[in-house]
Formats: sequence, structure tokens, C-alpha cells
Amino acid sequence: MVGVCNQCGLPEDLCVCDVIVKEQQKIHVKIEKKKFGKKYTIISGFEKEVDVSELAKKLKAKFACGGTGKEGRVELQGDHRSRMKDALVGLGFPKETIEIR
Repeated sequence: MVGVCNQCGLPEDLCVCDVIVKEQQKIHVKIEKKKFGKKYTIISGFEKEVDVSELAKKLKAKFACGGTGKEGRVELQGDHRSRMKDALVGLGFPKETIEIR
């Protein structure tokens, strides 16, 4: 038997809560220099409903780099700004809500 979503009340196979949450995000992508001049790509602006550790895992595999997901943001080793918008769109985030600095 199919369960019912606690948030929207629809059956779980018809639930659109994840899509709505992703559309309401305003994502910022920027570069930070950390220890020893290393560059890190920082993706921030996620709400609590988004699992940043799972998102970090997917992005690390896609870009073949190290990184972490913590405190509502994802940190990836290296400069990945040029390909980040396409990667986030592929994960279901709308193109209009992604800002790259």
C-alpha cells in the first residue's frame, strides 16, 4: 500500500514537495580561497528541507573532487563555477534561481 505524504497529503508517488522546495531556493555559487591559496567552490542558499550532505555527495562524484556539505552549504575543492549551473539544473533546481558570482 502506498503511503501518504505528511506535508501535502498526496500519495507518496504523486508528492511534489521536493519539486516545490527546489523551486523556492535562491542558490549562490562563489569561490573562496582557503588555506595555502586553495580554491573552493561554495554553493549556499539551501533551505533546511534540502539534504546538503546528499547533494554534496552527488556533486563530488560528478566533478571528481573532494568536499563537504555542512551548515546549509556545499564546499567543493577546486573552481567548478563554469559547469555548476548545468549540474544543479540536472539535479532538479531551476536555472533562474542559480546565481554564479
